[in-house]
Amino acid sequence: MVFAFAGMIKGMIGLGLPAVSMGLLTIAMSPFQAASLLIVPSMVTNVWQLFAEGHVWAFIRRFWTLLVGIVVGSIWSFLPTLSQSHGHSSEILLGCMLALYGLYGLCVKKLPHIGKYERWLSPIIGYIGGAVTVATGVIIIPIVPYLQSLHLKRDELVQALGLTFTVSTICLAVFLHHNPMSGMTLDYRLSFAALLAALVGMWLGKKIRYRLNEQLFRRIFFIGLVSLGLYMILH
Repeated sequence: MVFAFAGMIKGMIGLGLPAVSMGLLTIAMSPFQAASLLIVPSMVTNVWQLFAEGHVWAFIRRFWTLLVGIVVGSIWSFLPTLSQSHGHSSEILLGCMLALYGLYGLCVKKLPHIGKYERWLSPIIGYIGGAVTVATGVIIIPIVPYLQSLHLKRDELVQALGLTFTVSTICLAVFLHHNPMSGMTLDYRLSFAALLAALVGMWLGKKIRYRLNEQLFRRIFFIGLVSLGLYMILH
């Protein structure tokens, strides 16, 4: 149900599957277990998003330092990871990420153009993003605001997000495999079942996309993320 709902949101507004899935699943299970379920749905949808328009090699050449930073950050993270402290710190960090992402979506209308700083900012942003990935299971902050601040065209932004999300998902899968929590194993069969639910949800979301006011739905979505993030922090 969670992945069908998250897939529907992604189908309607083009984002939100990892954030919604992790946020809702961690109410009933540890962040480590939730992240393991997220691997296959996230990987398939991100690869689809990445290769939809072609020109993948051009994006790799432009953002290779950002991608290297993600890998380095996932290996040498400065944040407590999903496999530490039974996920308690990760749940708080994830709550903070969801709340920040929701506030960002509600409040930030136009970001400054920082393209001239891209060369040295990319590896730094990538490193922080990699650390956040293995700490929370998602890479929303700071990657999404950073790529949007480069003022890419809509299709370019979608592909750049697909590229960074794909790399971060691979890093997360490797991390979960090599750093299992005590008494927990990765069950990719459930992750494939989650993929089917997410794809059905995306199909439904695309069907009803044009029947709703997208801006109003986005506002409700971001308010929901703030509420969910605050609940996780306080809980």
